[in-house]
Amino acid sequence: MNNLEFEAINNLWLLILIPVITTWYYVYKDKRKTHISYNIESKELAKQKKDIKILSRHILILLRLISICCLIIALTKPVSISEWKDFKNEGIDIILAIDISTSMLAEDLNPTRLEASKKVAEEFIKSRPNDRIGLVVFGGESFTQCPITTDHKILLNLIKEVKCGMVEDGTAIGMGMSNGISRLKDSKSKSKIIILITDGKENKGEITNITAAEIAKEFGIKIYTIAVGTKGISKAQIPVTVNGKQYFETVQIKGEFDEEILQDIATITNGKFYRATNNTTLKKMFLEIDKLEKSLIEVKEYHKKKKMYLPFVLISLILLIIEFILKNSIYKSLN
Repeated sequence: MNNLEFEAINNLWLLILIPVITTWYYVYKDKRKTHISYNIESKELAKQKKDIKILSRHILILLRLISICCLIIALTKPVSISEWKDFKNEGIDIILAIDISTSMLAEDLNPTRLEASKKVAEEFIKSRPNDRIGLVVFGGESFTQCPITTDHKILLNLIKEVKCGMVEDGTAIGMGMSNGISRLKDSKSKSKIIILITDGKENKGEITNITAAEIAKEFGIKIYTIAVGTKGISKAQIPVTVNGKQYFETVQIKGEFDEEILQDIATITNGKFYRATNNTTLKKMFLEIDKLEKSLIEVKEYHKKKKMYLPFVLISLILLIIEFILKNSIYKSLN
């Protein structure tokens, strides 16, 4: 962006000379009589010559005034300042690993553990425009719902589609972690993290959670673990299909967490363990992770000054030369 600034703006007061000179010219121009000889010219031709001579005076004074204006502007020392910014974004690669086992339908969070987790995850995604983020889900097994991407619009649409029953029921935490690791291991990003959200103990999967944590450590991947839900008995509406029709059955779900294991996972990978018993604490935990894992955005500002007084001096000089030439050539012949 270019801006025009004046280093000696106070010199603009000299512009008062313009109306002074203009007033002087119009007050005294009538005192300057135009003498035209009628000996060899007709009166009509003499009148035309007189009009041209008067016009020539106007043109000469106009050139003089513009020349003076340009000189005054040059005296204000105008400079053109070019400004631009150089942005360097270095985002973080993030995998959200969300438990979709049946117990995530428990209603101790509003409306359920799963829906509350999805909501804060969506807000987290919206707050990280410079990061590549992906989504894996796990129950008794795991799959990738969305590879890491900068197209957060697609990611947000896919996270809305996440629901319990998409995979075999169970809690294969190690498989969910392994799936996330496979998405991040080849990343060139300096910072790679997995945010693991679960409400239960590991009871399925070919790879244990501790083994997966050790693998994550080898690839420099940090894991933040979040145990969501209360330890007491919670009500849940479980979908049941009978004769091709789906019904919802109210069941009691007991909160079972292996906090020690989740803490170990976080410790091994240099992450952090969180315990979310309600929507508010869950949101606060995501906000804390957001603060801990900041994208590097380097902004450099550049300023370049270019002196602009010389063009005005040249214009003034050219106008004075034109005035001199006209005054001593074409207009002189009219006298």
